[in-house]
Amino acid sequence: MVKYVFDFSEGNRDLKDLLGGKGANLAEMTRLGLPVPPGFTITTEACRAFMADGAAPPELRVEVTMAVRRLEDAMGRHLGDPDDPLLVSVRSGAKFSMPGMMETVLNVGLNDRSVHGLAAYAGDERFAWDSYRRLIQMFGKTVLDIDGELFAGALDARKAARGVAADTALDADDLRHLVEDYKGIVLDRTGREFPQEPREQLDMAIEAVFGSWNTERARLYRRRERISDDLGTAVNVVAMVFGNLGEDSGTGVCFTRDPATGRTGSYGDYLPNAQGEDVVAGIRNTLSLADLERLDPASSRELRQVMRRLESHYRDLCDIEFTIERGKLWMLQTRVGKRTAAAAFRIAKQLVDEHLITMDEALERVTGAQLSKLMFPQFDMEAARNLLATGMAASPGAAVGAAVFSSARAIEWAAGGGTPILVRRETNPDDLGGMIASVGVLTSRGGKTSHAAVVARGMGTTCVVGAEALDVDVEARSFAVGGTVVHEGDIIAIDGSTGEIFLGEVPVVPSPVVRYLEEGLDAALAHLAPEDEETRELVSAVDAILSHADTARRLGVQANADTAEDAARARMWGAQGIGLCRTEHQFLGERRVLIEHLILAADDAARQEALDALLPLQRQDFTELLEVMDGLPVTIRLIDPPLHEFLPDLTELAVRVALAKERGETGDEVERDQVLLAAVNRMHEANPMLGLRGVRLGIVIPGLFALQIRAIAEAQAARTTAGGTPHAEIMIPLAASIMELHLVRDEAERIIAEVSAETGVELHIPVGAMIELPRAALTADRMASVAEFFSFGTNDLTQTTWGFSRDDVEGAFFHDYTEKGVFSVSPFESLDRQGVGRLVRIAAEEGRATRPDLRLGVCGEHGGDPQSIHFFHEAGLDYVSCSPFRIPVARLEAGRAAVATGGGDTR
Repeated sequence: MVKYVFDFSEGNRDLKDLLGGKGANLAEMTRLGLPVPPGFTITTEACRAFMADGAAPPELRVEVTMAVRRLEDAMGRHLGDPDDPLLVSVRSGAKFSMPGMMETVLNVGLNDRSVHGLAAYAGDERFAWDSYRRLIQMFGKTVLDIDGELFAGALDARKAARGVAADTALDADDLRHLVEDYKGIVLDRTGREFPQEPREQLDMAIEAVFGSWNTERARLYRRRERISDDLGTAVNVVAMVFGNLGEDSGTGVCFTRDPATGRTGSYGDYLPNAQGEDVVAGIRNTLSLADLERLDPASSRELRQVMRRLESHYRDLCDIEFTIERGKLWMLQTRVGKRTAAAAFRIAKQLVDEHLITMDEALERVTGAQLSKLMFPQFDMEAARNLLATGMAASPGAAVGAAVFSSARAIEWAAGGGTPILVRRETNPDDLGGMIASVGVLTSRGGKTSHAAVVARGMGTTCVVGAEALDVDVEARSFAVGGTVVHEGDIIAIDGSTGEIFLGEVPVVPSPVVRYLEEGLDAALAHLAPEDEETRELVSAVDAILSHADTARRLGVQANADTAEDAARARMWGAQGIGLCRTEHQFLGERRVLIEHLILAADDAARQEALDALLPLQRQDFTELLEVMDGLPVTIRLIDPPLHEFLPDLTELAVRVALAKERGETGDEVERDQVLLAAVNRMHEANPMLGLRGVRLGIVIPGLFALQIRAIAEAQAARTTAGGTPHAEIMIPLAASIMELHLVRDEAERIIAEVSAETGVELHIPVGAMIELPRAALTADRMASVAEFFSFGTNDLTQTTWGFSRDDVEGAFFHDYTEKGVFSVSPFESLDRQGVGRLVRIAAEEGRATRPDLRLGVCGEHGGDPQSIHFFHEAGLDYVSCSPFRIPVARLEAGRAAVATGGGDTR
């Protein structure tokens, strides 16, 4: 029989799949003997059953009853008791943290009778009625799906009638009337009274939390974070403890290290006389933990001891929620905290230095996505800047964009090609779409643990919060700082590392991590001021962890580079060769006319003239590449795209010829256009990506591949004669048949032998195949009898496996496909493991069955994608090749993949 409910005393932190992150960690803290309010967790299995059947499993109701009775026994109070009521919170808790995306209901169990018992227990009538109005407000919005603005409007109206500005200025009588107002809203909007039966409240709240797993904002967050939709959420039912019982009570969120910088110490926000949601909602600006120490030294001391114990236990930065009820500390949640990219690297290295984790574990604690963010430019501190205000630095980066004041406007602005910065008093979960669309987020309220800060940090979006000097007027779409008014569309700049907000553009400079990658550690540190300890620590941490990744990884990392300049940059950033040189890029610009001559040649003599003109240019290209990458492999792909791409656009050319004819124009240029039009018409294809391109061109167009092969061979001979150790390789594109490979390889071997005889240099230039068609993958055993290496062209392999034209489909319907769950991420962005990945595995296994020493690489864009790199490691490939900018990311992820699988050869 499936068990759906676990008391906190029954679980531990390793049960996140079943109990969710929050439930597993509450159980772990209970196991450690920390002061956790009693409670129980309803498992993710129950949520999945609810999603499948549209109703909770029948056994769940019985299990909840038994758990509630155990909770009542532990607390000595009963749910719904009019004299001494037990109240509970009902909170979501998925396996992966999804801050603010799902629902919470506090004070469940209050009704018209028990509110008086709560007042007697607390000795505070105002507190009891405030708790009751909070329950109706949260229950109405979360469970009954009533517009939250209706409750907010009633609260504002009550304050206006009393002539007060703050919620806390309302007395017990005001709140009693507000409860009646709220109950009236519930009746008006739902046609039924607010439920008075505590168990009915509990059951409805549990189902509402289950249902919140599939809200639009939760699905949007999961798509962005690549979290599976089938996991479901657990539900945690916890005995209420109250931070709003007066000035000796309060609530807070803290971190064992600064999540923005990684600086050691205790960081957090505290609100006296408040409930937990007040802190993360950012609706009131918070106090610091230093203020808590002044207000309540005993609780502060105990909290710091708990923080140290949790960090030592989890061996990582911990994010902790707590409540103080009349001087008694209660722990409500802990989890490994989200952090910025810079903090991730600093903290990982700090923990190694403190002997809490190993270097392998440090490598697992950072990601390629985080390293990529550290390579983005930063604001130039020497440039002239117009400082408007300073808030709290919540998530670093340098963001420049147009101020917008609603999530909808941010989405609209970004869709039009703009770079919005979302400006709000505070954000809430409904702002997620706008936050994703924006390059930065700026709020006038909230602290480092507010919704804006936590979500932006998780997404890696630049964020400044708590900028109190900003008077944000959402209705007028503007904010004012002193006498300066910034309207929607005005350009602002925010620095998430300092909290500074500037009016107008601010120039950017390369990041210190890029300087380190280009110049080395010593040179990068020499550029930094001695007092810039944080940046020095960051660069040193990146160096240590990236160096360890290079030691740990089995996968080689090569570059996609077409010019000597690109190759030099790639080698500087750690490339171990060139895995893809696209030769077609060398025929652009002034050389385009030579390709036109080749295509339009009327006879063999004209064709040879064009080939003779191209040969020295190609030879020089390859000589320069081999010189830069001396000692490392350079894989040169023979020309791949349809030749009509080197000719003028069909429509433009047709219009030009038609106009010349209409005007009666003559001359060499007119005649040339007419010849070109005939050629373009002759070569035009309905679907050129599946037409005359790649190896097919080399077979059909005489001399084209021979030109390139000779240029490669002569370049290798020249570099060898000059004392170099060049390693050129020839790659045949778009091959689907073993006979295609035979035809090209036979020609290559003939030409290489000729050049070797002519130069007196012994040449060995491997000839391999680019595997980018399903047929090639499925006949890899035969292809490997001819090809000396395989390189997977995963862009085309994805295109031909899915039947997608990558030039058209992403803008046409991929948005709908992700919305409807066909896939969570574009298969062109991250490799489709089940389909395309299976073809890669088949080709790898069957190719090596024929040729055991067959080298395997990948040169599509997936070679720089972190998730795909882990797959390529598992599939036993030898190297990945990616754009120069992504080489450090690939190095790091290849190391992480090796550590995750225990290292070594996975073949």
